[in-house]
Amino acid sequence: MAFKIPKPPSSTNKSIRFSNNMIQEVEAAIRGQDCTFSAFVVAAVRAALDDLKEQEKQERNHS
Repeated sequence: MAFKIPKPPSSTNKSIRFSNNMIQEVEAAIRGQDCTFSAFVVAAVRAALDDLKEQEKQERNHS
């Protein structure tokens, strides 16, 4: 298998507002970690979307 240079996924800048308290909490959570604010937010949104999909799936199974 030949090595292929990875291609990053396409992305778009999106400006959003956070409360100052939330920014401080995120920054505290990632302090000392190899993680950017944006990477944390993207991972958190992905986790929330996955949870919503799972909830929808469970609701369909109980209907």
